[in-house]
Parts: sequence; structure tokens; C-alpha cells
Amino acid sequence: MTDTLPSTTAPAPHDSACGRRPLPADRATARPVEAPGGRRGAGIGEVRLTGGFWGRLQETNAHASLEHALQWVERLGWLANFDRVADGTTGADRPGWEFSDSEVYKLCEALAWEHGRRSDPAVLRILDELTARIARAQKPDGYLNTAFGHPGRPARYSDLESGHELYCTGHLLQAAVAVHRVFGEHPLVDVARRAADEVCTTFGPTARDGLCGHPEIEVGLAELGRALGEPRYSQQASTFLERRGHGRLRPLPLRSAAYFQDDVPVREADVWRGHAVRALYLSAAAVDVAVDTGDAELLDAVQRQWTRSVARRTYLTGGMGSRHQDEGFGEDWELPPDRAYCETCAGIASCMVSWRLYLATGEVRYVDLIERTWYNVLATSPRSDGRAFFYANPLQQRVAGTEVSGDVENPRAEGGVRAPWFDVSCCPTNVARTLASWHTGLASVERVTHSEDQDVVTLLHYAPAEVELRLSDDQLLCLRVETEYPFSGDVHVRVSAAPAAGVTLRMRVPNWAQGALLRRDGSTREVLTGWVDVHDVRAGDQLVLQLPVGPRLTHPDPRIDAVRGCVAVERGPVVLCLESVDLPAGWCLDDMTIDLTQPLGDDGRGAIVTLERRAGSATEAEGMPYRPLRYSAASVDRERVRLHPYHGWAERGPTTMKVFLPTAL
Repeated sequence: MTDTLPSTTAPAPHDSACGRRPLPADRATARPVEAPGGRRGAGIGEVRLTGGFWGRLQETNAHASLEHALQWVERLGWLANFDRVADGTTGADRPGWEFSDSEVYKLCEALAWEHGRRSDPAVLRILDELTARIARAQKPDGYLNTAFGHPGRPARYSDLESGHELYCTGHLLQAAVAVHRVFGEHPLVDVARRAADEVCTTFGPTARDGLCGHPEIEVGLAELGRALGEPRYSQQASTFLERRGHGRLRPLPLRSAAYFQDDVPVREADVWRGHAVRALYLSAAAVDVAVDTGDAELLDAVQRQWTRSVARRTYLTGGMGSRHQDEGFGEDWELPPDRAYCETCAGIASCMVSWRLYLATGEVRYVDLIERTWYNVLATSPRSDGRAFFYANPLQQRVAGTEVSGDVENPRAEGGVRAPWFDVSCCPTNVARTLASWHTGLASVERVTHSEDQDVVTLLHYAPAEVELRLSDDQLLCLRVETEYPFSGDVHVRVSAAPAAGVTLRMRVPNWAQGALLRRDGSTREVLTGWVDVHDVRAGDQLVLQLPVGPRLTHPDPRIDAVRGCVAVERGPVVLCLESVDLPAGWCLDDMTIDLTQPLGDDGRGAIVTLERRAGSATEAEGMPYRPLRYSAASVDRERVRLHPYHGWAERGPTTMKVFLPTAL
């Protein structure tokens, strides 16, 4: 690869009604999910972040993470695998796992969204070069995979359980969706169309009765079918979905049918189980199919699974997956903080499901979970420089991690420090594509019929931004959002252009924001959690939403055995944690408790708590660690200690860490 990504962003020209020149209307409204119905997310060109928490993450992704991923897939030979297929030089020595193709496709998707975000010619050149190398490897019948179907490699579709062929194709299709919506016709779209045709021919309703061990092809087919107006693809997604849950996949050592979600049909399941990412990708596809076909039963099934899984199998951070074995869900209430897997990809997949459910139902609970997961899983994974990542996201680190070399793959999913790359490196490229399109989830637009028709625009999340939303009859609503959220709860919204008939602006009040206030035209009122509607918003209006983001205690359900008798501290949407680097000299995380009789302090970003240490409180005699505790009242030490945002833990070096703090020893 000869191109590298630029280190600065070119300024956007300014000449529209909102103060800047948008993309052409059909491109400005391009977005990752194009669900039919009256509600849509913001387009890639309709929102521009102007700084703040997510603006910094997005710029770091653009100018560091994308180039970082490109260098690694080239260096490790994952890109060269496509060249070897095209040149006929494949063999048993192929580098990378069988699913490494998918990382190239996710990188392509990230590049497409990034180009849509800031129209960067260098990004486009890199995408075109990657596309050319991918296209050369495609077979005449449309089959495309570098691990199977070539000399020296296993036969096509000879390992549906573990081969990931259809999984990789699904990511190709999602990349093509991004490219099509940003550019229109493009060679990668042609590649994806031919690949999807081959899948439909091979696995159609009257062809081979198979499915992939790792769901992903389903969501790719559904969204490509929408993008290209091709019902065969949407139908094939439905076919794959209905085949699952009947034991078609062969059992593998240490892999039950539940691992593949092949134990119970999607319509009959009550909860997510098995491999977390697989379960969530499958559910995202199920929502797509349900919405496309008007299948209320299928949509209800996913909502039912969401409800129980969030209530009983989800961590405070929004993380999902409590078992390292199977990278999967545990049983209800099985949420140990120190053994939490909470894969970054599972957090992203969870948001994929919740976003689709929000678009389908308009329910605020789905957006609340997205926000929690964004701030405490997605934002936690990348290091501040965008060149190292967490794969797993535990809520307790018992032993400080060891530094990882910046020029080697990390074979471990966990370890307490962010690693530059993994031999299974699904998370960095997943983070990259998500951050590149993050702003499309900031707002939504819908048409609601009351006594008279009026568009409803919903601000779902809060970040400093210029918002230019295209409404009915091609009218525009232009907003400027100014805020330091999540560290400040004040959100200022200025309306610079709006339809003459006015518009309804709906704002989300998070479920933790008791006592929020809304100010308009000099009057202030308290608003309840959920949605607050401001009617007849017009040009010149100014609104201020005040959210109480100060520190608060959170108590776990007592049925979560692993953290019974503990509390966590949150500040706004941000989960806080205690790191050993902030403890007084000689203190250890295992030897202290939080004093709940003392007030929480607010340092503007985290919290200040009072900790107690009972030195020598437990007998250190040999034997089992179960004995009466012998406390001396004079042995209690107290210190005020800072808690920092969980998303920044381990940024100051290897450390031990806790989210849940015991209230007594």
C-alpha cells in the first residue's frame, strides 16, 4: 500500500442554510441501517461532531486507528492472501486464522464511512486499492474466500461449523452496503453482489440445507437486500434464520449446540445464550428480517430475549458475556467482575441489536443501553492514541498486566493492558467501523400524525455537533449542539433553521437522570426520564437541557452472588473504577472497603470516595481462608481516594482495578 491516511482534517466549506455545504441529498442521508418505516437515523453527512468526547475518539480513529489496522493486515499477510489466490500461489502456509478476510472487509467498511464523513481523497484511494486486490481473488461464479476452495486449501464449505466462510461474506456485504450508500455504484458493490448471488445459489431454499457456525451472513444479506432493492438477498437471510435452532451444525468438542444458537429456534428462545457475538449478530439479523417482512412474532421474540438478557445477563458497563469458555453468556445472575469477558465486539453487536429495536419501536430503553455500552465498552477498548485495544473488558483486574510490545501480535484476549493487535483481531476493525459511523446514531427523524402532520426529530445522544437533518418535503432542521457531556450535564441546543410550520424536537432524558431540567424562552421546568417533547421549535429558538451528572451509588441486584455486599459509583453515563495507582502507599485493593457514611465528592470527571482499611483485621494463620474476623477498632485507616472513568483505566500503566467496591470485609 502506497497511500497513508492524512494527519489533519480538511475544513468543510460553508455555504448551506445551516452554515456548511452538505453532501448531495442521497449521500448525506446514507446510514448503516436503512430500516423501512417512518423512523430513521441521521445520515453520514447530516451530523458533524465539533469536538468533545466522541469527536476526539472519531478523529483519533480517522488519523491513527485506520492506518494502524491497514499496516497490520498488510504486515501479517492477511491482505496478501487475496493476492495469492489471484496469482494461484495458495498453499498450506496461509497466514492468519480462517476468518482473517473479515478484518479486511471491516476495514473497507470503516474507510467508506470515513470518506462519507469528511470526503477525504486519500481514504478513497486506499479503499479503491483494497477493492482491486479483493476483486482479483473472486472466482467467476462469485465465490470469494482465501482460506477455502483453492490449491492446498480445504474444499469450499467443507467446515460450516468453524470455517467462517459465510461469516466473512457477511462482512463483505456490510462493507459493500457502506460503499453503496456513500458512493453509489463502486467495484466493491459489484464484488458483493456476485458473492451474494453465489450464496443464494448454493444455500437457497431448494439448494444446500446449511448455515454458518458464526452468524453474520444474515445481517449482511438483509442490509444488502435493502441497499440494492434485491428481495432474493433478504429472503436468503430469512432462510438462514429459520434454519438455525434445529441442530444442523455438527457438535464439536467443548462446543454445544447453544454455542452456535443452534439449540432452540430464534422464535422460541427466551434469552441470549452461547457465544455472545454470535447470539447478538443473529438477533440483529432477526430484527432486520422481522421489520422487512412485518413479522410481529419474530420481533417480539427478540424483544423478549433483550429484556431478560439485559435484566439478568448484562454487566453494569453494558458488557455482555460472562464466560471466557465459549466467549459466552453465563446463566442468569452469573456476572463475576474479575472473570467478565465482555468482548468489545459483543458490546458493538449489542448496540447493533438495540439500534434496530429502537428504529422498530421508538422505545427509549434501547437507546439508554446503547449509551451505557458506548461509554463503557466501545470507548474503553481503544487506547488514547488509537493504536492499542482491549479485547475483553473485565470489571476487576486482580493482577496488574504486563506491557505488550508494540510490534507483535498478542495471543491473549485479556491481560490488563491494551494490545496493538491480536492473532484474533476482530475488535480493532470493529471499533474502527463503529467510530467512523458513530454520529449517525446521534439523532433520528420520523413523521408522526397528530391533529396535523409534523416531523419529530429526536436527539438521542449529546455531543458538540452541527446537525443538518433533511425532513419531509426536502426541508431542513439545522441545530448547533454545545456541551461538555458526559462530564457536564448542560446541553445547549440552538436552532438556526427550521420549517416554517415548526417541528417537534424530542430529547432523551437518561434513566439515571432524576431531577433533570429543561429551559426554553426563560422558563425552566423539571422533566421526567424518558422522552421530553418540545413542540413548534422554530429558527432562533434556544433550549438548554440540564442533566444531573454528579456521582451516585449503584447497588447490584442481590442475586448477583459475585458482587453481593458491594457498590459501584457512576457519574452520568460513565461507570467509575478504582485503580491501585490511586491508592495510598501500602494499600491494596483486596484490603479496603468503601465508607458509605461519607458523602461522595465530585472532581468534575470522576468521584472522590472514602476508603477504609482494617490493617491486620484477618488472621493470617496457615490453613483455609475461612475463619472468624478479628477486628480492632483502633486499626481502621481512612483515606479519600479518587475514582476515575472506567473507559480510561490502564491508561497510566499496568494496574489492578475494581468497579464494585465492598462495603464490609
